[in-house]
Amino acid sequence: MPMKLNVGLSRKVGEPGFGSRGASVNLELELDSSLVDDPDRLRERIRQLYHLAKSSVDEELQQAGPPPANGSNGHGSHSLDRYRMNGNGHGNGSNGSASNGHGPRRATGSQVKAIHAIAGRSRIDVTRLVQDRFGVSSPDDLSITDASTLIDELKSAQSGAAR
Repeated sequence: MPMKLNVGLSRKVGEPGFGSRGASVNLELELDSSLVDDPDRLRERIRQLYHLAKSSVDEELQQAGPPPANGSNGHGSHSLDRYRMNGNGHGNGSNGSASNGHGPRRATGSQVKAIHAIAGRSRIDVTRLVQDRFGVSSPDDLSITDASTLIDELKSAQSGAAR
């Protein structure tokens, strides 16, 4: 009976101006179950798959380059997850696209509340911020990924100001 080996790796790197970008990959390999009886060979296959995932993420992060200087990169993340693609050939992993191909998933209510709360504590005009940074009229219009990025940036700015 075959056995499945699944290795996933994600990494996010910081960018100037509180930006970030990330890459992720998930690999699945079907192996002969006899490898369970040979732990050294099994560990070697796991190591091979992990190194393939790691080199793919490293390569993607090097190719992606920094976001535009004006910080208007609406997606901030690049996905290597080739197993979940929509009909247009664009990954739906980390760029907020819905798997049905109908565009980005909207920010959740919890994300919107968090954005308002963190921005409020820092006395930041959140409406102006999302207009300037993401080109949307309110936090409700952010994609789920952009909302997550903004929350990370606001938290980072808040912790930097507290020092």
